[in-house]
Amino acid sequence: MKKTTKVKRFKVTPEIEDFLDRYVKAIEERTAAIFAGAGLSIPAGFVDWRGLLRKIAKEIRLNVDQENDLIAVAQYHVNEKGGRHRINEALVNEFSRKANLTENHRILARLPIQTYWTTNYDHLIEEVLDEAGKTPDVKKTVPSLAVNVPMRDAIVYKMHGDVSLADEAVVTKDDYEGYSSKRELFSTALRGDLVDKTFLFLGFSFSDPNIEYILSRIRILLGKDQREHFCLMRRVHPTDPAFKNNRDAYIYAKTKQKLQIRDLKRFAIKVILLDDYHDVTTLLRMIETRVKRKRVFISGSAETYEPFGEPEARQFVHELGKSLVKGGYEVVTGFGVGVGDAVINGALDHIFSTKFRRVDPFLILRPFPQFATGGKSLPALWTQYRESILDEAGVAIFLFGNKRDKKTGAIVLANGVKEEFEIALKKGMPVIPVGFTGHMAGALLPKLSKVKGSWKTKQFLAELKRLEKKPRSLTASVPKILKMIRRLQEERY
Repeated sequence: MKKTTKVKRFKVTPEIEDFLDRYVKAIEERTAAIFAGAGLSIPAGFVDWRGLLRKIAKEIRLNVDQENDLIAVAQYHVNEKGGRHRINEALVNEFSRKANLTENHRILARLPIQTYWTTNYDHLIEEVLDEAGKTPDVKKTVPSLAVNVPMRDAIVYKMHGDVSLADEAVVTKDDYEGYSSKRELFSTALRGDLVDKTFLFLGFSFSDPNIEYILSRIRILLGKDQREHFCLMRRVHPTDPAFKNNRDAYIYAKTKQKLQIRDLKRFAIKVILLDDYHDVTTLLRMIETRVKRKRVFISGSAETYEPFGEPEARQFVHELGKSLVKGGYEVVTGFGVGVGDAVINGALDHIFSTKFRRVDPFLILRPFPQFATGGKSLPALWTQYRESILDEAGVAIFLFGNKRDKKTGAIVLANGVKEEFEIALKKGMPVIPVGFTGHMAGALLPKLSKVKGSWKTKQFLAELKRLEKKPRSLTASVPKILKMIRRLQEERY
């Protein structure tokens, strides 16, 4: 009998729970930032600093594995060779080649984060933002800081330069010593972001002298009033290859990691220790899920509201849209006939009752294409558009779901609502078919029997079942629907 390997379940500790709550809140408030180190690029196929300088060190008869000050190694090579041509060549050779974008990169690009900092020379962050349909504004030189890309979705600060300008990349001691005169504006910009944004450090070792200096200045200026930041770090394990048959080396590395974690507290950086590098992906997925579940897609169409009267039914949809926005959720609608306009009116009812009166980001309008373009039929365009809309949401509600057949004039079930339901399930999204509204929404619940998902609990299914029963008052059911959404948002993994 073949022995199966037991997969260790990821455990959400109180410390991780606190991190998730705080960082998701920062994302929702548009104050989240990412700082990416070499550890984020290595899984994509790029080398770390030690790998970059391996041949460089060998040329001056040094073993890079025995060196801790790699900046000094790069400087020694420049001193011995009378220039940095070989280092520039190594940068271009290593970081110009095509790499594979990782799931971590893709999750980060999908999140509504506008600020990215990195010491990496590669193009992975800007490439994955472009793949996600976003426009990155890349700052790789001091002059570029003063020029903004129109309609940018994110800023990528490359504080040590870029492989496309290898001769200007920060690598040697000379580069670091001259940083304050040549690239001081990057330090100024980073200090500002560290003061008013919540950073998540990924794949970063904190051995960079520039970062240490900036963090020290902020600590001196703000003292205990520093903003809290987070860092994901893998826990040292005795089974790591580096400690094979060498327990003393493991004890030493463990002690050093513990001291580093305590030291980072001086800079208000809280380290989240993980057992495996794959846990980083798990945590990023949790962040994405929690962020997306604050965005609710309302699917539905209604040529008729039977068995309810039109005023009562429209008031119900109006109240649902209003209550969602009032509860802090973002509402996505595709303007379904008889449903979309009532959702919009309800959302605007609350938005305009506040002093801010900002439609964005509380109401996201996605009207469907009305004629075929780009060599695609209208149904094909609609399917593609539905996929795109549902990529933006984390929960989907289904109401009514009927239309008038153009040929016969009869009222029929809306296949578009069914397709949106199936797309949502394919994406692993929690769905709430409000069965008492009838028509297609009433026919969807049985289709959940074969669906898997952590959100599909017995309690959730029981609440869905209760939504099949016609209520005495339609609007009285709105708090019940919101309660289900809140529970999904608070779901613990």
